[in-house]
Amino acid sequence: WYRAAVDAEDRWSLPPEVALSFVYRESSYRSNARPPRRYLLGVIPWRSTSAFGYAQITDAAWEDYLTDMGRGWLAARNNFSDALDFIGWYNDRSHRVLGIEKDDAYHLYIAYYEGLGGYRSGAWRANDDVKRYAQEVRERTTLHATQLAGCKNRLKTRPWQVLR
Repeated sequence: WYRAAVDAEDRWSLPPEVALSFVYRESSYRSNARPPRRYLLGVIPWRSTSAFGYAQITDAAWEDYLTDMGRGWLAARNNFSDALDFIGWYNDRSHRVLGIEKDDAYHLYIAYYEGLGGYRSGAWRANDDVKRYAQEVRERTTLHATQLAGCKNRLKTRPWQVLR
């Protein structure tokens, strides 16, 4: 996971701690995560979103990513490296389109959760849940930064133990 985070950083200039915090918030690091199933009229199983995988990527967002990156069938939402690359790609778009700095985990997460148009509209400002999620991502980013600093130190002294 460390290598995947560094690869995404190299490609998208997104700090690894930000990308990892998104994965923690979206799936708790579960590759096959899906949102809870809802029920229509209380009894008919109903899926209200196509979100899936480490980063809870919807079908539409995944198709945009695959088309933009020319990845075709070679990528998978439940592949950790692909999920981090998607997060890097999406946050790069948020940076370019909305001007959000790549180390601003709070606002990047709001744009990720609400979409670029949803972020731009500002409707999220009245949504306490979304702001709470973004705050959790911000706090997790600080924790991951500390953990990653330890990984980097161990990598310098004992690379064979870190990269197993």
